[in-house]
Amino acid sequence: MKSLLVLPAGPRARWVTVAVWFLAMFVVFGTNIPGKFADAENNESVSYLPGDAEATRALEAQKKLVGSEEAPMVIIYRREGGLTPADKARIKADVHELNEKVEGVSKRFVITQRSKDGSAVIVTSSITSTGEGEDIREPVEAARDLVSGSFDGLQVDITGPAGYASDSIKVFESINGTLFAAAFGLVFILLILIYRSPFLLWLPLIAVGFAEMGARAVGYGLTELGVTVNGQSSSILSVLVLGAGTDYALLLISRYREELRHRESRTESMRVALASAGPAIVYSGLTVVAALLCLSLAELNSTASMGPIGAMGILMAMLSMLTLLPAMLVIAPRFVFWPKVPRVGTGGADAEHGPWRRLGDRIAKRPRPVWITAVLVLLVMCAGLFSYNDNLTSANGYVDEVEAVRGEESIAKAFPGGSNVPTEIVVGDPKKLDEVEAAVRKVDGVAGSQVAFRTPQGVVLNVILEDEPYSKSAFALIPAIRDAAHEAGGDTTLVGGGTAVEHDIREANRHDVKLIVPIVLLVVFLILVGLLRALAAPVMLIGTVVLSFFAALGIGFLVSDYIFGFPGVDPSLPLYVFVFLVALGIDYNIFLMARVREETATHGTREGMLRGLAVTGGVITSAGIVLAGTFSVLAVLPLVFLAEMGFTVAFGVLLDTFLVRSILVPALTLDIGSKIWWPSALAEVGDDPASGKPVEPDPAAG
Repeated sequence: MKSLLVLPAGPRARWVTVAVWFLAMFVVFGTNIPGKFADAENNESVSYLPGDAEATRALEAQKKLVGSEEAPMVIIYRREGGLTPADKARIKADVHELNEKVEGVSKRFVITQRSKDGSAVIVTSSITSTGEGEDIREPVEAARDLVSGSFDGLQVDITGPAGYASDSIKVFESINGTLFAAAFGLVFILLILIYRSPFLLWLPLIAVGFAEMGARAVGYGLTELGVTVNGQSSSILSVLVLGAGTDYALLLISRYREELRHRESRTESMRVALASAGPAIVYSGLTVVAALLCLSLAELNSTASMGPIGAMGILMAMLSMLTLLPAMLVIAPRFVFWPKVPRVGTGGADAEHGPWRRLGDRIAKRPRPVWITAVLVLLVMCAGLFSYNDNLTSANGYVDEVEAVRGEESIAKAFPGGSNVPTEIVVGDPKKLDEVEAAVRKVDGVAGSQVAFRTPQGVVLNVILEDEPYSKSAFALIPAIRDAAHEAGGDTTLVGGGTAVEHDIREANRHDVKLIVPIVLLVVFLILVGLLRALAAPVMLIGTVVLSFFAALGIGFLVSDYIFGFPGVDPSLPLYVFVFLVALGIDYNIFLMARVREETATHGTREGMLRGLAVTGGVITSAGIVLAGTFSVLAVLPLVFLAEMGFTVAFGVLLDTFLVRSILVPALTLDIGSKIWWPSALAEVGDDPASGKPVEPDPAAG
């Protein structure tokens, strides 16, 4: 491996490497592949589901009957106290104008419902879904320009599946550019503070920027192969590439700077740096890649797609930092480090002095009380897990108010809550329609039903729920409705619609958590065993990171509820946070323990731990701050799920950086001693209490 890693530092290879990367970026930008990747996003909730989910099968059956997939557009006119004659005249005029001016709808705008109390009227139309976001958004926005707003007490909002889709598309379109600019800007500021050099920071920025564009180019290729990409996975991709890429850059540059203080040749310094830090970066990257690929086993398409998309992003970041960055660093003169130019013989990372060595020495005096205290602190944070609630839904998942949600709330005040998003039942045998309708109407929580479409091959029955369609109480009705419909209509009867889609998404997510969490732990454990060539150390590292995950999740739940005031958390949040924190948290332990093992071979476990902490403390802390900073950018986005995940992962990374890696892992290692390397040969090498150096066991003592 090391012979391959050092290739970019070669006299000719460095120029070839830079030329290949710049040529690749020229092609990527020239063909606008990043733009095509953004256009390939599919943000419809039904696209998240696996093909065997009942809601998916219901949609396919409905499309065969109707001939196309329709997205209803629902306009709610409501005045508190009752509509006036002027309001009714306005509604009539609006319907006429909408039919005259709004293009792209498949059905004319008509008044379909009037509330019993006379306070509201519903006007509906429909849009044929083509899979292209603009084909839904443009008609909805055109209609909103004409009628939406508040008019002397008359509130007009556009909602329904088309309204929700339009608002979702709008939010995700605003995220991509904003997120990358904010994350890139934050990384820029952090690198200025870390390097304090006006020149050096540009090299990792160029490398990470190229990695981001390369990831989007390869991502577009994955979409062409059928991988589902939505705004959520696209946003997370940017954060992963920027955060992980910058982390790898910090580790490599730190080791390169260290080697420049030992030799004049930049080429030789980079070769040594790549040979030493390169394997740690590779193992770290492969750990994250393997953990993300485990997501591919998920039933939920949105989760499964995050696997290859995220893994590809990490691979691109790792590739850029192990090829383009070292090539540019070797080409650049030492002056690029100005004002602190590393010279041969000057001071650098000191394994026997410095703040991190002093911290290690303090821990070494009484390691057991230290790690017990750290564990207790983490357990206290875990208490926040009891505040968990999964009340976050499509209706309350936006940080700011959106029109579709406001319209749904207006409908719920004057009509049964599910009037704008009916539950759709496809009855395969029209002769059983009456039986199905009668059975479903008996389910508590069903307000009514009406036939939406009828053919000799089947019937589409719209069922109106009393509760809002995107509420947990509505989701809870779906199993009972399905039981009633299946019993009356047989196997050809399928229950779908927006509420059923959300229900099936939640059920698939519960399955994914049970499947993926143990697989991720096993995969990460095996990679650690391969890197450290031990069993005890990987078990200890996995245990500390899992405890840190629960602590971060507990604090995340508390902050979401009591500080942000969010209505709840998305059911998929724990799984995403688990994968990111376990994989990325292990990263820092890999960086630390790989160096500790290297030092242990010469200095023994105790001194090896102290020296490893001393020389890696600064760079790993910087890397943790950068990664936490990039994830924290998600917390300012207009989607509650991303905001919650951004805060929780950022907090968890900082917890791993400052408590787990800096205090808990060193304390446990110092307390356990050389047995931490069991069953490798290092476990049999004791430490001399006086010198701290390794002492080979006495064969005669056995």
